[in-house]
Amino acid sequence: MEKGLLEKTGHPLEHWIKLVEASKLEKHKEIMDFLKTEHGFTHGYANFVTLKSRKADAGSHDNEVLLKNQYQGKEILYPIYEKLLAEIAKFGVDIIQTPKKDSVSVIRKKQFALIKPATKIRIDLGIKLKGKPYTDRLGDSGPFGSMCTHRVQLTAVEDVDQELIMWLKEAYDAAV
Repeated sequence: MEKGLLEKTGHPLEHWIKLVEASKLEKHKEIMDFLKTEHGFTHGYANFVTLKSRKADAGSHDNEVLLKNQYQGKEILYPIYEKLLAEIAKFGVDIIQTPKKDSVSVIRKKQFALIKPATKIRIDLGIKLKGKPYTDRLGDSGPFGSMCTHRVQLTAVEDVDQELIMWLKEAYDAAV
């Protein structure tokens, strides 16, 4: 991502971080809007620079450590996480996975999924599917609030089935 930023803008990440610091903006959305409107950034690059400038991204920490901590005591769920990522990776090469302290955001130009080991026996998968009706399986966003429109609770690798993959692909297609 950092190499692409340099190629796209002609300036390294450090330049953009200094520019953000000089702007005195602090809130994520304010910085994103500043980079998009004043400097013509795409959503992905604006988010990348914003996270780096606020030291709020997983990249400012070790991704392996973040994932290890997420699944500590929940190791039984890790194969579900791996299966989700393997299926999502088939959608395209423009997918960014951003581990955070307690979840992993899956982003195209916009976030379309959020993977969170919610309990010792369940992953909550948040999906953005505007206008899609709720079902017994495809429930409301629950604890994800406005970050996602729906939530699917996963307790086994087999839960990552064709129906779920179809929902994820629909969310991916809409995340442009």
